[in-house]
Amino acid sequence: MHQFFACGPLANWVALLALTIAFSAVLSALQLPAALLLAAIVAAAIFSAREGRVHLPAFALVFAQAVIGGMIGRVLNGAVFIGIVHGGPLILVAAASVILASCGLGLILARARIFPAATAVWGSLPGAATAMTLIAEAHGADMRLVAFMQYARVLVVALAASLFAKIFAPGAFASAANPLNGAAPWSFEGAGLTCLLLVAAAETGRRLRLPAGALLGPLFGAALAQNFGFSAQLPAPVLAIAYVALGWSIGLHFTRKLLLHVFRALPAALGAILALLACCGALGFVLARVAGIDQMTAFLAMSPGGLDAVAIIAASAKLDLGFIMAVQMARFLLILAFGPRLASLFARLAGAKEVTSGRGAKNWSQDPLD
Repeated sequence: MHQFFACGPLANWVALLALTIAFSAVLSALQLPAALLLAAIVAAAIFSAREGRVHLPAFALVFAQAVIGGMIGRVLNGAVFIGIVHGGPLILVAAASVILASCGLGLILARARIFPAATAVWGSLPGAATAMTLIAEAHGADMRLVAFMQYARVLVVALAASLFAKIFAPGAFASAANPLNGAAPWSFEGAGLTCLLLVAAAETGRRLRLPAGALLGPLFGAALAQNFGFSAQLPAPVLAIAYVALGWSIGLHFTRKLLLHVFRALPAALGAILALLACCGALGFVLARVAGIDQMTAFLAMSPGGLDAVAIIAASAKLDLGFIMAVQMARFLLILAFGPRLASLFARLAGAKEVTSGRGAKNWSQDPLD
């Protein structure tokens, strides 16, 4: 097996691609969200742990972040902001309550020394999992462990949402398994122009030294363009390439030592995820009573992760998509604005010491793994 991963450069790329395709087929058959992204992470992690040697160009990660930022930015249209304004304090309180519950669980994980402090907090923060992973890395957390925590939560939340939807909205979850399905009409010219603009926005964000600038530049650029009538065209092949590039970039940084730590921490991480899900379910019950909405809408609005799957379930079940997305996106915007400060605060509460990395990002770490 070791010899299989120790071939020449071309053979290594072929082996990594084959592993990715195999895992993607399995995860897609299980109807899991973001199957291609998760498959790429798992395949690359196994490949790296077996000492496979491939080098992913830096531009590939920039492109992946640009595309994913554009994908999220398309959701930030005028209707979402109107929903947030109309919902007023209720929307903000609902969004903030999930953030505080997540930070509290992250603090518990950090105090138990299951994960380093900043990693525990960023890994617990709800939102778009990919965005949280990239932003966390820009602020000094361990991108690999944050990715593990974020995508583990995505899987658990998606399965819980699936069960809930099958009870209250039968058949709603079937189309949510693969976010690449059902893409909007596109043209080669439109997709090419979109990619060029997103990469330009990513480079602008990087040159302005924004945290996770390659993600946030395209995110806000796409949101602004969307509200001025320009719709970013991101066809399935472009999204697939971005998902695979990002997944490989994350997975190839996993070491054998790190994977052993992940396996040891898995029970505690799953326990924290289930506790957060139960907490958000209780908050959803309260929200349904206060806002006068149905329980399914409230549950999805308070769902701590899996934004794409939540949106597809809500649309399929003909729920109040505007309210759900308003709460979800208000939470995401609050994390963008206050996430770094919250991570620093809860890291200090966990007893972490502040050190500065070579890139100038603050790294709150109690027990580095490398």
